[in-house]
Amino acid sequence: MTNNYAIIMAGGIGSRFWPMSKESFPKQFLDVLGTGESLIQMTYNRLIKVVPAEHIYIVTNENYKTLVMDQLKIASGQVLTEPLRKNTAPCIAYAAHKIYNLNPDANLIVAPSDHLIIKEDKFVDIINKALARSEKDDCLVTLGIKPSRPDTGYGYIQFDNESDLLMGDVKKVKQFTEKPNRELAEIFVKSGDYYWNSGIFIWKAATIIKAFEKFKPELNAHFTTKGNDYNTENEQAFINDAFLACEDISIDFAILENAKNVYVVLANFGWSDLGTWGSLYAHLEKDVEGNAVQGDGTFLFETENCIVKLPDNKLALIQGLHDHIVVESDGVLMIVKQEDEQKIKGYLKEMKANKPHLF
Repeated sequence: MTNNYAIIMAGGIGSRFWPMSKESFPKQFLDVLGTGESLIQMTYNRLIKVVPAEHIYIVTNENYKTLVMDQLKIASGQVLTEPLRKNTAPCIAYAAHKIYNLNPDANLIVAPSDHLIIKEDKFVDIINKALARSEKDDCLVTLGIKPSRPDTGYGYIQFDNESDLLMGDVKKVKQFTEKPNRELAEIFVKSGDYYWNSGIFIWKAATIIKAFEKFKPELNAHFTTKGNDYNTENEQAFINDAFLACEDISIDFAILENAKNVYVVLANFGWSDLGTWGSLYAHLEKDVEGNAVQGDGTFLFETENCIVKLPDNKLALIQGLHDHIVVESDGVLMIVKQEDEQKIKGYLKEMKANKPHLF
């Protein structure tokens, strides 16, 4: 484990989890499952099984540094702060350069902070297989999840499928497709050679930096210091300038869709990105009508397959709803069809534009 490092990306605001997730307290810091641990705490505790605790770095917005330190009890130097959100590519470039400066032989595990993984022993096995491949072949590795439905909220990975598929198999990636429409997603699922992109990546620090140099040289240049700014008192000022200058782009578009040395490890460890209310619904206890209800004062009549999360002190009568999401948090109420939950982010933008004083 000496050369193993982890980068936990924790700068998002989880807008599709509104109104429970807010910009001031995003979902990665919430105990959404009622386990006693927030999502970022669960992620951290999972990764210390394969990475020394002092080698785990959190990349987050500067507004959340105190939240991270309070929840994880880690050193200030392990929390890397972004002055503004510029998607995953700049986040990964920053952390990769910083860790490479510390250890040129570093292996990196890059993981979002807000995913659920139920079978953690299997997760550790898969991570170790991915680490072995990335070290051996100087390649970029992602973890793929067998799709259970034609979900349009995930990216899809097509891979070489010339034999029976076994969990833990390592396959050469043919292409990435980011969030296809419903018709295309259905074709992908039926084909059998497309898996969901989990957003968990494994590679050597040197390998991903080479990829940035080749495919995104301008972005990479912003994070390449002319002096020795990393791991010094000059680092934050240097990084603030880098983020202001660099483009806003995901690692998928910046690197993975262009690189030829990308592999996927087929994984099955009870994964969910918990990116939406619908993904959470699958993990909640339900009544005989298929309703997942939280709130002691909530009464449902002629209502089926709904997610209802209301405060315990809220007396509520709900009648005649089917496949809806009903959530109240801090006096803010949302009622939306489950099939339309991908529209929540767009609805919020329109609401903020029309009534900014309410946010």
